[in-house]
Amino acid sequence: MEQTPASELQKNPSRIWKVLRWIPLITLLITWVALLILFLMGGIVKITAWYLFQFVPPMLGVLILISMIIYAIVRRKFSPLFKVTATITILSLLPLILWFKPVTYPASLENTEPAATIRLPADVPLTVAWGGDSIKTNQHTMTPDQRWAYDLVVEPFFTGSDQLEDYGCYGVPVVAPVHGLVTQAHDGEPEMTPGVVSNNFEAPLGNHVVIQLETGTYLIIAHLKTGSVEVETGETVEEGQVIGKCGNSGNTSEPHIHIHHQRQDPAVYPINFAEGLPLYFRDHDGAAMPVGGVTFEGETVNSTGDTVQHIGK
Repeated sequence: MEQTPASELQKNPSRIWKVLRWIPLITLLITWVALLILFLMGGIVKITAWYLFQFVPPMLGVLILISMIIYAIVRRKFSPLFKVTATITILSLLPLILWFKPVTYPASLENTEPAATIRLPADVPLTVAWGGDSIKTNQHTMTPDQRWAYDLVVEPFFTGSDQLEDYGCYGVPVVAPVHGLVTQAHDGEPEMTPGVVSNNFEAPLGNHVVIQLETGTYLIIAHLKTGSVEVETGETVEEGQVIGKCGNSGNTSEPHIHIHHQRQDPAVYPINFAEGLPLYFRDHDGAAMPVGGVTFEGETVNSTGDTVQHIGK
């Protein structure tokens, strides 16, 4: 009786092995190609691919590496296929570096639109703690939605004090940087103790206001003072209108004004999972995109960021 291919494989385990040994390499290659295709699609799909890139290849790489080590100990054979698979496996572990050394989310300032150009969110001199296009001057660049976010503080700052009143930004009136529709106005979150990172992941924005611009994109202004929000959802605000006061609610280390521009509605898309958009300032005495930055001398934190002030109407 004629033997089928399946029966031949059952009688010849070496043939089965010749097929199975390709599975790890093929799995890794398919994973890399799939993630690349998703990344090139852009938008939310690109963001999904970016997060998957940091977890899926390393997880597969660890599992395959363990199996290859066991195989090498038992068989002590290193075929060309084994060497190629080992190389790709090691490369798949490289995204683990991003767990310990974050990098800027790959989005180009020149090719990302629409950008928004607005006035500063307060009338007093503001120092840029974090801001700009690079991770050196802006720690927010590592997250997609806050790719061009700003953290703005007022003298005195970086004091390390646990008293809110020791920070110049606390209680400063925050104004609408542009005309638009308020799609969220959230209040009632408590003030966090300054001088340490609050690690408030349940309500990271704290008390905040979201303004929808004429472009259909969204401006998020966060960490407002408890009980200070003066606008309501559905209200139209005018540029320069007071919307609240600077506070220390949410995930924060000291009173400051956080502001960023994103494409998707934050009521629908969670924090860190939206497309960040360029944000520029006008009618002030500095660069359109002022930069931030800090240096450390022992336990002392010093600002290297720009200080800007609104000079328009």
